[in-house]
Amino acid sequence: MDDGPITTSPAFAESWDEPKASALSQAELDQLTDDLITALKTVFDPEIPVDIYELGLIYKVDVSDEKAVLIDMTLTAPGCPVAGEMPGWVEDAVMTVPGITSARASLVFDPPWDPSKMSDEAKLALNMF
Repeated sequence: MDDGPITTSPAFAESWDEPKASALSQAELDQLTDDLITALKTVFDPEIPVDIYELGLIYKVDVSDEKAVLIDMTLTAPGCPVAGEMPGWVEDAVMTVPGITSARASLVFDPPWDPSKMSDEAKLALNMF
């Protein structure tokens, strides 16, 4: 069934917000990414001598134009004894990055963590090659 060409009303066209460019330059985003990774690498699982970034526990990092940071992270096991503390450690580490206005880390367990998420550096440190 062909109803002819698709048209939009002027009201729709006026109300639609075209995606906006980031207020942060690419150079600024690149530097911020490096600084955030450096900060995340200061947080360690107390039972494993490898930082959480190399362990693959950081699933997502979103940075707003206002430099508010939202992090989705996981744990090596849902029953990890520091589950209640680890997000706070991550938030504290992220807040050391100059210019960051806020940080919130949320625990997620989907997908579940497994050793394949570890970097080669982490596998080497744990003798898993």
